[in-house]
Amino acid sequence: MILVSACLLGHNVKYNGGNNANELLQKYNARGRFVAVCPECFAMLPVPRPPMEIQGGNGKKLLAGKAKAMDKDGMDTTAYLLTGARKLLKIAEAYHARVAILKEGSPSCGVHNIYDGTFRGRKIRGAGAAAALLQKHGLTVYSEKDMTVGRLETLLAEDLRRDRV
Repeated sequence: MILVSACLLGHNVKYNGGNNANELLQKYNARGRFVAVCPECFAMLPVPRPPMEIQGGNGKKLLAGKAKAMDKDGMDTTAYLLTGARKLLKIAEAYHARVAILKEGSPSCGVHNIYDGTFRGRKIRGAGAAAALLQKHGLTVYSEKDMTVGRLETLLAEDLRRDRV
């Protein structure tokens, strides 16, 4: 199975109550090989909720205790991001997932870039908390921006082959 950010599949779990529906991923979801995931929902954060960003680094630093997460209202949300990341890892292990496709820019799911912690719309290099934890445990993590028809076909074929072994 392939983990996919639920917001990319059209689930209204985004901080503002919306989604980030991705037409290509939604089309491939019909093949039944995706598991919709949202680390922030797994951490019991409400929908909607204030936006949050990692301050002082990225998800890797957050996991190491060298950064923190705050929401726009000033609430420390570090524990929520860590809880959501750990729950996502447990789901990955339960499904024997080796691949995840996550929402770029998210403090949980960002793969290549996340917001810089200032709430000014600026991004920095680095992964979010959940993406960083999955990578640390050997999963290959892609952003929706990395997806093409060819890459999805390859990932799905590999996933299906692993299930048959």
